[in-house]
Amino acid sequence: MVKKGRKKTKKDNSFTRGMRNRLLFAFVVFMFVFSLLVGNLIKINVQSGKKYEQIVLAQQGSKSSPIPYRRGDILDSNGTTLATTKKIYNLILEPKNILEKEENKKVTVAALKKYFGLTDGEITELLKNENSYYEIAKKDLEYEQVKPFKDYLETDEGAKVRGVLFEEKFERVYPNKQLACHLIGYTIGTNDGQGGIEGAYDQYLNGSNGREYTYINDDNSVAKSIEPPVNGYNLVTSIDANIQAIVQEKVDNYMQTEGAANVSVLVMDPKTCNILALYNSHTYDPNDAYDLDSVRYQFKTDAEFEEFKKNATDEETVDALSKVWRNFVVSDVFEPGSTYKTFTIAGALEEGVVDENYRHVCDGGEQIDTYYIQCHIAAYDSVHGELTLSGALENSCNDVLMDIAKREGPATFDKYQKLFGFGQATNVDIPGEPSDADFSSVIYHEDTLNVTELATSSFGQGPCTSMMQLCTAFCSVINGGYYYEPSVVQRIEDENGNIIDNLENVLVRRTVSEEVSDIMKQQLFMVVEQGTGKKAAIEGYTIGGKTGTAEKLPRGNGKYMISFIGFAPVEDPQVVVYVVVDEPNTPDQSTSAASSYLFADIAVELFPYMNIYKSNDNYDLDTTNSPDEVATPIYEGDVPNSDVAGGEDNPYVSDTDGSATEDVNTEEEQSEDGEYSEDEYSEDGYSEEGYTEDEYYEDEYYEDDYYEEEY
Repeated sequence: MVKKGRKKTKKDNSFTRGMRNRLLFAFVVFMFVFSLLVGNLIKINVQSGKKYEQIVLAQQGSKSSPIPYRRGDILDSNGTTLATTKKIYNLILEPKNILEKEENKKVTVAALKKYFGLTDGEITELLKNENSYYEIAKKDLEYEQVKPFKDYLETDEGAKVRGVLFEEKFERVYPNKQLACHLIGYTIGTNDGQGGIEGAYDQYLNGSNGREYTYINDDNSVAKSIEPPVNGYNLVTSIDANIQAIVQEKVDNYMQTEGAANVSVLVMDPKTCNILALYNSHTYDPNDAYDLDSVRYQFKTDAEFEEFKKNATDEETVDALSKVWRNFVVSDVFEPGSTYKTFTIAGALEEGVVDENYRHVCDGGEQIDTYYIQCHIAAYDSVHGELTLSGALENSCNDVLMDIAKREGPATFDKYQKLFGFGQATNVDIPGEPSDADFSSVIYHEDTLNVTELATSSFGQGPCTSMMQLCTAFCSVINGGYYYEPSVVQRIEDENGNIIDNLENVLVRRTVSEEVSDIMKQQLFMVVEQGTGKKAAIEGYTIGGKTGTAEKLPRGNGKYMISFIGFAPVEDPQVVVYVVVDEPNTPDQSTSAASSYLFADIAVELFPYMNIYKSNDNYDLDTTNSPDEVATPIYEGDVPNSDVAGGEDNPYVSDTDGSATEDVNTEEEQSEDGEYSEDEYSEDGYSEEGYTEDEYYEDEYYEDDYYEEEY
């Protein structure tokens, strides 16, 4: 009998559809999670890899040392290096490694003697601490001193040298020494910019240090990890080193042959207000900005200077050096004198107060309130007589300018002061410029332009400006009326020459129209062609410009600030040169044409270099009888104690030796806010004892008879 049982069937190992779906889902989830994990690891590595690497290194007993960055270069417009950073080396010895094997010691000692001039005694002293890994043998070696030794290390014999290495660091270098020092500035140490471009663009010139980590691996071998430094950016400027050198040479020659308290020169491109050169006669070497020899000019004798160097306190030393570092062109204010007439006339033309047919008779001066204010022609006991508008500028007539300002009135006069940038900062991109508030306090505004102040302001006595302000304003007069912020730095580049930023010229506003600009260019041309600026003329060139002669405080002391601002060619101005000579060393400063002559001396070499061609057919340069703008005392008779805007708070007043600091009027004559009281002056600011406002516009010189004849 057969026993029946259950039939065996073959086992089915295949996945059901559901199982496959579940497996696929699990795989997708796994890959998704894995991708997130990998992505996060990559993100962490990119964002914080260095951080965690340093933590790991720290746990492995690492040590680190900084790798210094290289400060960026400062270049002129032609690529000439004005400031750079070079690598220097400290020679370091490791006695422990040098003394380990006699053969290596012998070769190493011989190399140190041959390539670095170390003596046996010096080497013995350096190797005295046999367990040391760090002894400084030489400091501040140049690359040329290090390279022969490094080349020797590549030879078979040199390969036996042990325990010699170099610490690298950087040093700031100014290849041209004093050239453009007030524009460039200097550094404390290597990377702390002070003054000039170095101070203003410190954040761009500086980079960030790297770091080298040395640590012990798990297998006890030494390994290194390097975080490279980020070097600073290079700056390309508008400075032309050749123009700067021309200016410096001419000023230095003048100071050696003639001399003055100070001479400053500013050269600009009138189309953009880019600064091409800037020079102050008292300079310093940025390579050693603290060298006291630069302050020698502040002492009358060598003995006084030597006494100062020997006994001066730190405060006295810094004070003396600060005077040298100070950039007169940017930081100092002064009464500009007759160069200011350019702006009085330009504003009056633009406003329609006068036109080219205007005439006025100069009789030597005007009685303004309680003061008789003279024209400079009074020095010759003469008068200019009837003058046209152009003739007034040519002859620099104070009398005519007072009349023009009177026609403008305080509101219009102040309007154009502001349009031309007086009473406010230019925002030039080098440090040291006073603030808007400081500048505003050193000119008379509408509410303080009383009859006397309005009269004297018309010809630049009373208001104070900086050279940077006046030159920038002058550029707008001759370039069609476009007022730009003056600038030095034009482009920022990385170390490979890639442009990081092009710094565009900033157009702030229009000052005058093209029509008025053209009129002013022609009138300024006539100033040089046949007026007070004739001594600035150069054969064959069309030059326009304006002389300035400002009587310094206290009035009547015989001290003057002589200036000339000129441009060429008149038909298409390419360059403006502004020269200021403070107290020229002449027996009579009032007859000095120092600034005009110095302008011509600079221009005769500058124009050909700049490819400015001759276009003037008038070759009559006989200046024997050319008129001077003689510096005549402003006032005849009583002289105010101080008639400069800002009074004792004006640094020009307080910095002038012997100047008085009292205001013209007593406290009883002034209101609480410092303005004139209503008892003394009307609401419109005119003296009841002098002209009333109506009378001020109805004097005899406005009669039509004076418009009938040609000058």
